[in-house]
Amino acid sequence: MDKQKEQKAIDRLRAFEPNDEPYYLAYSGGKDSDAILILAELAGVEFEAVHNHTTVDAPETVYYVRSKPNVKVNYPDISMWQLIVKKLMPPTRIVRYCCSYLKERAGTGRTVVTGVRQAESASRRERSGLVNILGKPKTAQKKAEELGAQYAVNKQGGLVLNNDNDEARQLVEHCHLQHKVMVNPIVDWTEADVWEFLSHYGCRSNPLYECGFTRIGCIGCPMASKTARYKEFAIYPKYKENYIRAFDRMLEHRKELGKPASKGWETGLDVFRWWLEEDFRQITFDDLKNNETE
Repeated sequence: MDKQKEQKAIDRLRAFEPNDEPYYLAYSGGKDSDAILILAELAGVEFEAVHNHTTVDAPETVYYVRSKPNVKVNYPDISMWQLIVKKLMPPTRIVRYCCSYLKERAGTGRTVVTGVRQAESASRRERSGLVNILGKPKTAQKKAEELGAQYAVNKQGGLVLNNDNDEARQLVEHCHLQHKVMVNPIVDWTEADVWEFLSHYGCRSNPLYECGFTRIGCIGCPMASKTARYKEFAIYPKYKENYIRAFDRMLEHRKELGKPASKGWETGLDVFRWWLEEDFRQITFDDLKNNETE
């Protein structure tokens, strides 16, 4: 393990620790959140580790999170299945209302520690830095200019700080009560760094990784690849059934509101196949499943 990177992450956590309340540590049950959980303990900072249960987490993830005695589980007041009916459409890559309702509402007004890493995707490199300030960017931007702190503004309108100098620390101290401040201590770590770190501290992480999963998230997440979603629904057929039933109820609710079905949808199965992009290819989910079992 790169001890310099480890110490740098620890120093970052100590540098941006809020004075009046513990960090809000966003714990997903994946390898990156395992890393920040261990780092927060090594840094000796005050923190509250919280997992937001989405109702579509894999059973292995649910049990793994419950095995963590220092992680609190928040349960939503609405399930994914109810949310689909409420929103009158499936969650998509463009409209990810599920994240807004089930994951991202918690921690507002807090200084949040995340396991975001820029190596994960080009979009994260663009929008994420060492510290992200969300909320009212103009207020934070004005303060940054007064302090002479270096910053960038991402497409979402948030301020991105990529250093931990005194000006950046003062900016976070000024803003964290009015904004949701995201501290990303392992933002510059690679996947190999994470696995080496976890191995060094004896953390095996979520058992789904041993089953060939490369990411831990909601079953059927539209941000996952099509191949990954097929695999998930083959392993967890009950989730497929639940989605189809929710889509059926969604279509019925649209009728009650006098809203015509989109895309020529007539049944929940039609919606499910569109959702998996099967309208655009000859192969269907059932075809692939049959091929795998032959």
